[in-house]
Amino acid sequence: MLKSKRFYLPTFLLYISLVLVLAGCAAQQRPQGGPRDLTPPKVLKATPENETRNFKSKQIRLDFDEYFKLTNQYQEISVTPAQEKQPEYNISSKSLIIDFKDTLQKNTTYVINFGKAIVDVNEGNVLKNFTYVFSTGNHIDSLSISGDVINTSTQQKEKDATVFLFPISQDSLLFGKKKPSIFATTDTAGHFSLNNLREDTYRIYALKEVSPDKIFNNDNDLIAFLKNPIVVNKDTSNIQLKLFKQSPEKFRLAERKFTPDGKMSFVFNKPVDKPALKIIYPANVDAQKIVEFSRTKDTALVYMRNMDFDSIRVAFTNNGQPLDTTSLLKGRKESFQRNLLFTYNINRDNRLRPNADLLITASFPIESFDQSQISLTEDSAAVNYTIQKDTGSIRRYVLKYRWRQNSKYQLIFNEGAFTNIYGDKNKRTSKAFTADKPENYSQLTIKVNVPEADKNYVVELLDANKMLLRSDVVTKNTLLVYTNYITGKYLVRVIYDANKNGRWDSGNVKLRAYPENIWLSPKEITLRPNWEAEEVLDIPKEQTNP
Repeated sequence: MLKSKRFYLPTFLLYISLVLVLAGCAAQQRPQGGPRDLTPPKVLKATPENETRNFKSKQIRLDFDEYFKLTNQYQEISVTPAQEKQPEYNISSKSLIIDFKDTLQKNTTYVINFGKAIVDVNEGNVLKNFTYVFSTGNHIDSLSISGDVINTSTQQKEKDATVFLFPISQDSLLFGKKKPSIFATTDTAGHFSLNNLREDTYRIYALKEVSPDKIFNNDNDLIAFLKNPIVVNKDTSNIQLKLFKQSPEKFRLAERKFTPDGKMSFVFNKPVDKPALKIIYPANVDAQKIVEFSRTKDTALVYMRNMDFDSIRVAFTNNGQPLDTTSLLKGRKESFQRNLLFTYNINRDNRLRPNADLLITASFPIESFDQSQISLTEDSAAVNYTIQKDTGSIRRYVLKYRWRQNSKYQLIFNEGAFTNIYGDKNKRTSKAFTADKPENYSQLTIKVNVPEADKNYVVELLDANKMLLRSDVVTKNTLLVYTNYITGKYLVRVIYDANKNGRWDSGNVKLRAYPENIWLSPKEITLRPNWEAEEVLDIPKEQTNP
C-alpha cells in the first residue's frame, strides 16, 4: 500500500497542477484597451523634402507613421498659387502620392495646405493645417499673419473656424464664389496662423460653416472680416476676427409645409418688423384663417378652419410692403392627426413660480371651453378659481387662484372641456403640481454705470447656458431690479446699441459694415435661496473695430 501510494501521489499532483494551469489559462481575459488614441497621422518622410528650393519634380511622396484616409480632398486641400489642373492624390499603403498635372511657375513659392483632409483610419484623428512648401526658385516666401477668432455672441474663442486670405486684386472676384487657396483652421484656443505668405495686400476673413465647402453661401454661416486690407511686408500678429451671423439681404421662405396635424408652417430666413400674411387663393377663405407669429417674428403658423381645398396661395408683407408669395399643395380630402394637448408654465419639478398665474397653452386655437368640466383640487378638496382667455395669445388661457405653499394641486380637464376650431375635443387629462416656495427665489439688483451718457446700451440677463431671460435699454446710470429669479448662476451681456433701436443688429460683408459690438461681463452672478443680491455693472467704453 505504501509503495502504491508513493507511485500514484506524484501522478495525482501532476494531474492537479495541469488542471490548475489549464484553468488559469481559461480564466485569462483579453487585455483591456488602453486610452483612446488621440494622435493624428505623422509625416515620417517627404520626398522631395519639405521647403525644397529649386523644385523640379512632378511628384511628391509623403510617408506617414500609420494608415490614413483622405476626406473631401478636393475641398480641403489647396495649392497656392492655384493651378488650372488640380493635382492627383493617391494613397499607397501608408504613403500619399501627389502628381502634378499642370506646369509650375518659375521662381515661385508653392504652399500645399491639407486642411482637414488627412485622417487616421482607426480613430478618425485629423492632421490639421499640415502644409508642404517648396519653391521653384532659390527663395521661399516666409511672411506670416496670426491672431484669434472670437464669436461675437458668446465672446468665446472659436475652434475649427476657417481663416482665409484673398489678394486684394482677386477679392471681389472670388469671395463667396470660390474656395480660398490660402487658409488655416483655428485650434482649440481659437488661434490661427497663416504662413509662407508673399509680400502683397490681402483681405482677411473667418468662416464657421454649416457645410464645409469654404464658401460663404449659407444664411446660417458665421462670418468675420476686417474692413481694411492687410499690407503684408512683415510678420503680422494679434489680428482679431469677430464672427457674426449676417442678416440676409433678401427675404425668403426657408421652409414651408403642412405639418402632420394640419397647420401651415412658414419659417423665414430672417426676422421681420411687422409681418402679415394673406390667403390670396382660394378666394374668400382669408377671413377664416388664424395666424400666429413667433416672438422672434421669423416663423408663422396658420390654422385654417376649413381645409376643403387642394392648393393654397399665401402672400407675405412687412409694414404693408410685399415680401413674397408661395403655394402649398395637399389632397382635398387629406386627413390629419390632431391631438388636443396642453402645456403649462410649470418647471421640471412640477412647481409653479410664486405669485404666478397658471398659464395653460393648447396645441390648437380653442373655439370654446366648458368650465363645468374643469376642476382644481387643493389637497384633494375642490376649490373655486377663475379662468379666462389670454388676450395676448390665440392658444393660451390664464387660471387664477391664491396658491398656498406646501399644498398639492391637481388640475383635471374632463373629456370635452375644450373644443378646438376644428371641432375636436380633448380627452380626459390631469396635471399635478405644487406652488414653489418664495425662499427658493431671489432678488437681484444691478447698479448700471454707463461710460457715455449720450449712447444706448441693451443690458441682457442670461442664465448659465447663456439663454436670454430679460433685456433692458439703458441710456444713463440706473438700477435694474430682477425679482423672483430662481437660485442659480447668471451672466450679464451688453449690446452697444449704435442705432438706438433696442436690439442687436448684424453686420454686412459686402457693405463692409461691422455688427454692433457686444460685451460679456466676466463675472458670474450666483443667486442664493431667499437672498437679495446687489451687483455693480461698470460697462466699459466701446472698443472700435479696425
